[in-house]
Amino acid sequence: MNLRDKLRGLLVRLYARRVEGHLDHAQVPKHIGVIMDGNRRWAKASGSSTVHGHRAGAEKIEEFLGWCTETDVEVVTLWLLSTDNFDRPQEELVPLLGIIEDVVRTLAADGRWRVHHVGTMDLLPAQMQTALKEAEEATAHIDGILVNVAIGYGGRQEIADAVRSMLLDAQDKGVSMEDLAESVDIDMIGRHLYTGAQPDPDLVIRTSGEQRLSGFMLWQTAHSEYYFCEVFWPAFRKVDFLRALRDYAARHRRYGG
Repeated sequence: MNLRDKLRGLLVRLYARRVEGHLDHAQVPKHIGVIMDGNRRWAKASGSSTVHGHRAGAEKIEEFLGWCTETDVEVVTLWLLSTDNFDRPQEELVPLLGIIEDVVRTLAADGRWRVHHVGTMDLLPAQMQTALKEAEEATAHIDGILVNVAIGYGGRQEIADAVRSMLLDAQDKGVSMEDLAESVDIDMIGRHLYTGAQPDPDLVIRTSGEQRLSGFMLWQTAHSEYYFCEVFWPAFRKVDFLRALRDYAARHRRYGG
């Protein structure tokens, strides 16, 4: 590392401390959703392989959760693999699934966070399903950040699964379709989502400069604030995170009012 890079790094750290010092923890979002985008583009820009990019993105997760712990965030939803990602070539998808499985096991072994899967289990390999179930069981007692790992996740699929769950639940209870139709409301559908009784995301962060939802938590983010960051996910820094929190705190959330 040359002198210029050292000085730049020092200035960034000093700036991050300044932003953190002015952060009002009462205004910190309680639930943050993260669309971790840009692993492949980061790898290409650095002259490395796609697999290396995915590994670098995976390594960023624990660091990010550490920042969330420091700032009193209570729930984090990490979008690790979408339903659309299954269309990727096998030579990329297979290593990616292995990396994601390692992430799940690492988060569970850390001991600071409670892991919860959101997504369609049926799409996932048996080994991944086992890892997710073991992670949830092993961390169920932990009183730390609830970490939703969105794997095999799609927003439209989640709503379809919620409706299916609601219909099956009514059938099990002997409720007629007419009575169900009369009783369906927003809260009922919400209870059947993957996130169940969890609070909706207050803030959604998307890295890499893309400014779209791509199907992320379509139901839950109706009133969420969004922060789009130009930096690729593996290069996401604490100062970028703090800027997102500062930007969120400066907004006046009207909820349609």
